[in-house]
Amino acid sequence: MAAESPGGPVETVRLWSLTEDTLVEAGDDGSLIAVTWWGEYEFFATVDGVRESLSRLLLGPVSMANLEVSGSAGGDAWRRSLRKVLTRLSGSVVHSLALNDGRGPMLSAIPVTQFPVFSDSPLPAGRQVRLSRFTALRADQGALLAESPGARYKVALLRPPAMLIASSLAVPTTVEQLAAASGAAATVVTDVVEFLVAAGVVLLGDADGRFTEHGDPELAIWSHDDLMFHARSRTWQKGSPPEPGSVRIGGEPPVVKPVTAGPTFPLERPDPAALEVRDPTLTALLEHDHLCPDFGERELSASQLGELLFRAARVRSVGPAHLPGGPSHEASQRPYFSVACLYELEIYVAVNRCADLARGVYHYDPLWHTLTLINDDTAVLDGLLDMAMIAAGGHRHPSALLTLTARMSRISWALGGAAYATTLLHVGALQQVFYLAAKAMGLAAHAVPVDAGDRVDRALKLEWPAEVSVGECVLDFPT
Repeated sequence: MAAESPGGPVETVRLWSLTEDTLVEAGDDGSLIAVTWWGEYEFFATVDGVRESLSRLLLGPVSMANLEVSGSAGGDAWRRSLRKVLTRLSGSVVHSLALNDGRGPMLSAIPVTQFPVFSDSPLPAGRQVRLSRFTALRADQGALLAESPGARYKVALLRPPAMLIASSLAVPTTVEQLAAASGAAATVVTDVVEFLVAAGVVLLGDADGRFTEHGDPELAIWSHDDLMFHARSRTWQKGSPPEPGSVRIGGEPPVVKPVTAGPTFPLERPDPAALEVRDPTLTALLEHDHLCPDFGERELSASQLGELLFRAARVRSVGPAHLPGGPSHEASQRPYFSVACLYELEIYVAVNRCADLARGVYHYDPLWHTLTLINDDTAVLDGLLDMAMIAAGGHRHPSALLTLTARMSRISWALGGAAYATTLLHVGALQQVFYLAAKAMGLAAHAVPVDAGDRVDRALKLEWPAEVSVGECVLDFPT
């Protein structure tokens, strides 16, 4: 419940500020230059006092009434000039709403796109409002953060009145009902809800009580998780650590995962020149249909398994690499594609039928080209093979199951919030190389959609979430 202000009834105050990563400086020709997350902006012929006003906005939230500096040009001209600058810098302008009690903002709308629009339209009387079904509320550095993949702002709910109002919007309601339930002043509830609607995390119903998300066929195909993942993984979000180029905590992750304890088996290293003579053409491989094999009873050989891993995933060399404009890092060269040669993927092989290898779960070391037994529990192995059989729609266990995992520290320090999406790209690249290499050898490798949960992580003895399973591929003979 909002407390009464010492000076009278509770009211809200609109505040503005610039994001902490914004820098404002004067150009040699008298222009203003703003350096932001989104790029550099130059402004000519701004009214006197605008630069000082921008400098104040960099210090924290302030009202327009307290922003005009003494000695500036006429108020209307200054205000128009400043608003023109702020409109162009909208991707770096934070909108806040405070109570008139001097205790700082209740909530702040932080832009997540370059050109957001924050609408000031009043709510029509009696209209229903509710959180978007895509909006998520989560704790973030002492605040409750409201995020929606379709919104151009994320909203930091900083004080109890705003937190209570936002969390009460899970079902359609009206401002009047919210005020009665929360005990907050109706004017405060109205202003908070208008603010949340303007930020895009709360929906405004139409006169018949319908919301835009209901019945929209384009939105119906998206789940919250998928749409949020798409929206947030395609850009590096400000304030979402680790940001690209940030300090690497604990040093640079190793190029390959250290060898685990257990029996280790060297694999055969075929001669690439001999393979080139023997292999079908790339066109022949690509024009052959990708079919999931119907698992039989034939056994693989350790030689075949070694050749496949050698052709698709071995480390050919180790040396320096770097992202554009970023620091150098130790990297490796392998047969499949990886951004900046980061190669965060690990390969585990669940061996079922192999003439020269005992049944069990092995880890592949691409540097030394060896397999190390990490789990010989037959019940665990059969559980993995059961999942692969069901995912492939078969009735027998495959000869082998290749499970791909990701060491997230290896890629996140370089790519920040885009790390996981890039990892999935790498999974597809490696699976494609598995497809082609297996075909060239007369085998069949095929990705399967395993519903793994945490079972795979436990079976492979992964230290979640430092290393997580990201994909599976069955290996057998073609039908």
